[in-house]
Amino acid sequence: MVRCYGDTLEECFENAAFALFDQIADIMTVDPVMMFDVGAEGDDLESLLYSFLSELLFIHDSESVLLSDFRVRLGNGRLRCEASGETMDPERHRMKGGVKAITYHMLSVDADEPSVTVIFDV
Repeated sequence: MVRCYGDTLEECFENAAFALFDQIADIMTVDPVMMFDVGAEGDDLESLLYSFLSELLFIHDSESVLLSDFRVRLGNGRLRCEASGETMDPERHRMKGGVKAITYHMLSVDADEPSVTVIFDV
């Protein structure tokens, strides 16, 4: 489980994305040389966070990339993110372990604090 804080909800979502990839590999070794435009939609902030992180995990699995930098914009139940990273290289990147899925269990978004809480299924 991770709890991510920020000055804005956008920053909380960015920090949750960073935490996701930091569970997979040492993100400090990832160079932001490839750009990905990521979109997600949700009926509420929790489903939007779930969709966003699930989409990032899909990109990781299907493109064999590690992402390390995220710029999130929220509005009207939608999210746009400019994410950057590079192709996974086990010789350069210290892999920590896999994340199988994002879970809804205990997933929460607190717009007042602001913070997000999410559990990764490893």
